[in-house]
Amino acid sequence: MKEENFSNISELSAVMTTETEEVQTTITMTTSSTAVVALFYFQCAVVVIGVVGAAANGLILYAMIASKQHKKQFLIFNQNVFDLCSCLLLVLTYTLQICSIHLTGMLGYWLCMMVLSENLIWCAKHGSHINLMSISIERYLKVVHPTYSKIVLRKWVIYLAVAFAWIISTVYNQAVVFSTSVVVDGVCYGYILWESRVAAVAYGIWAFMSFFVLVIFVFIFCYGRIVVVIHRQARVMAVHRGPGPSTAQTHSHHIQTSVIKTMIFVSAFFVITGIPGEVYYMMLNVKPGLTLHNVGYYIAIFSAFLYITANPFIYATKFDPVRHLLIGLIPCKK
Repeated sequence: MKEENFSNISELSAVMTTETEEVQTTITMTTSSTAVVALFYFQCAVVVIGVVGAAANGLILYAMIASKQHKKQFLIFNQNVFDLCSCLLLVLTYTLQICSIHLTGMLGYWLCMMVLSENLIWCAKHGSHINLMSISIERYLKVVHPTYSKIVLRKWVIYLAVAFAWIISTVYNQAVVFSTSVVVDGVCYGYILWESRVAAVAYGIWAFMSFFVLVIFVFIFCYGRIVVVIHRQARVMAVHRGPGPSTAQTHSHHIQTSVIKTMIFVSAFFVITGIPGEVYYMMLNVKPGLTLHNVGYYIAIFSAFLYITANPFIYATKFDPVRHLLIGLIPCKK
């Protein structure tokens, strides 16, 4: 595809709707020097959080493989793979954005569609959200329906869930990005061209409900039921064991407390760090004039990747073999 084709695309998009013309005018306005400096520092901060997240997830992946936990907890291992890919792609994308490469020709077009539009980042992010729901459902079945889970949770089912997360997130994001992104005067603009304002608003709301609200609902339902079942089991064991402390009762109480704390922390941290990015991503399609290149969006991305940075330690270090291996890597310890 030649460079003049991009001009044709922008000219075609200009006559699609009046609102699209307003957006094109807004995003091409020259910003003040103060805003440019602020954007630069926020981009650098996003790159830093990406590097830290990649290092954390890479370390946990190594620990899971070395301790053979990646086979036993394949969904959690896949979650760390998603998060590692997200962090690496974040570093790549924002490093290229800082360099302000002038896009020309076929290479510029594909660089925009795959990287600078944040296509690959959102592929990994959306896949991560789908996989989080799979982890919650797997734990729910094992605790609430242990007999049924032995029939349903076969290896091929787990592999199918992993493949589903990768395929759906990839196909979904390619369809959206390639139909709504464009290169104009050597600059990449993602999620900007829509057939109508109604289509943009509908997509923004649907994406918010599907990849954020639905995840929270699955969290609350699955972990809520897990807590209820564990609490019920603890009471039954206490009645049968009679008065006085027992090892089984103490162990059950410890499991119950651990699950409750983990559930509350994971859910709350996911919501708090995810709200800025998910709300901004929805408003990107609902409110004309917003783009992927401003301080508000970079703050939202930074917040979302704080969760990804902490996520490996929330999940993977709950397993004793992984935790012991990580402790063994510390040079100075008792």
